[in-house]
Amino acid sequence: MTDTDMTFTFRPVDPLAHGELLHSWVTHPKASFWMMQDAKLEDVERAYMEIAADEHHHALLGLRGGVPVFLMEKYDPAHRELTGLYEAQPGDAGMHFLVAPTDTPVHGFTRAVITAVMAHLFEDPEVKRVVVEPDVRNTAVHALNEAVGFVPEREIQKPEKKALLSFCTREQFTAATRVAA
Repeated sequence: MTDTDMTFTFRPVDPLAHGELLHSWVTHPKASFWMMQDAKLEDVERAYMEIAADEHHHALLGLRGGVPVFLMEKYDPAHRELTGLYEAQPGDAGMHFLVAPTDTPVHGFTRAVITAVMAHLFEDPEVKRVVVEPDVRNTAVHALNEAVGFVPEREIQKPEKKALLSFCTREQFTAATRVAA
């Protein structure tokens, strides 16, 4: 596999089998906006067991060449995360993603990941628009979101953070990335 091979596959998270891996990712200093810096292994396993049992929230590992390299979460914003903070529309899907920490970064990798995550979400014909709510201070992810077609709407106050509510339709994603959705 070369650095230019940015083909990814997706697999559901197994909270116990993947717990140690996820723990190492979410507690890494580069994952500060994931807000699990002080989590113990049991905390991570419990959090992902709750997601696995939730019909409105799903966690997937992204693999490159069979090796886990990122985490993505898909949620229904009418029922999780954004309930009461905006008017959810039919076809909205919420999304989070986290790229595994590495000592050997590959140029363009994170952009390839978010593009793959968005394409994966839009593979579901029911998904009309993706909603994100990153921390307002996370300027790196704001730039990535913009690169794949997200348009910020407004700042919102969540219990754990001030967030930038942003939306991306299929058409905006395709226009920004030239990836058919």
